[in-house]
Amino acid sequence: MATTESGAKAPRTRRAAATGRSADRVVEEPAFVLHATPWRETSLIVELLTRNYGRIACVAKGAKRPRSALRGVLLSFQPLSVGFSGRQELRTLTAAEWLGGMCAPQGDGLLCGFYLNELLVRLLPRDDPHPVLFDAYAEALVSLGFEGSPEACLRRFEWRLLREIGYAMDLSHDAQSRPVRADARYALLPGRGFLATDGSDPADFQGHTLLDMADERYDSVRTLAEAKRLTRTLLGRHLDGHVLKTRQILMDLHKL
Repeated sequence: MATTESGAKAPRTRRAAATGRSADRVVEEPAFVLHATPWRETSLIVELLTRNYGRIACVAKGAKRPRSALRGVLLSFQPLSVGFSGRQELRTLTAAEWLGGMCAPQGDGLLCGFYLNELLVRLLPRDDPHPVLFDAYAEALVSLGFEGSPEACLRRFEWRLLREIGYAMDLSHDAQSRPVRADARYALLPGRGFLATDGSDPADFQGHTLLDMADERYDSVRTLAEAKRLTRTLLGRHLDGHVLKTRQILMDLHKL
């Protein structure tokens, strides 16, 4: 089978749809389960993050039956190879295989993983492929599978998500296209970017923080704190006031 430049297997498709928007049948597609809800007596509706088709919803028929081959496979935070069919918004899951090789997050990391899933379900439109974001999600799960503070992992993924869906702004240049200076402070201008200030407003951001985030460096306590404030501000604007359940739990535990 052909592989992508990153080494991941490219999906095989059968009889591409006439519109070119999707395929009637897809097999061996890399995926993760984001959410699953019961559907009728024996089935599930599963939200999947796929590498080449983005976030999709599938009916997993009979997945709740005791002897279903899907019952022990459709687990969160585990790499899967899936097959699905249909052109409508709700597809039919035809196959799912556990690929293994990844330690599931535990403890605080598990809650953080559910937080990432909730972010993706709320902010990522369906049928909008983001292979870079898929890889970033897989990388975040690997990081959360190890002990240690998850904050840097969360901040990194939040900014990658904002960037991929078009809600981030340039961190290296201000709203007037001037290079960001590490020793300056900047105000966030919604929809425009950052503007240098006199530094008197505690809500401003240190230029050093913006440059750290641009380079994905999160080893500074100040960078972590200001990055959290920045991503919270931007995410909040696009969540339309919706409070993420997992974020509230983590905030209550003083971990996010």
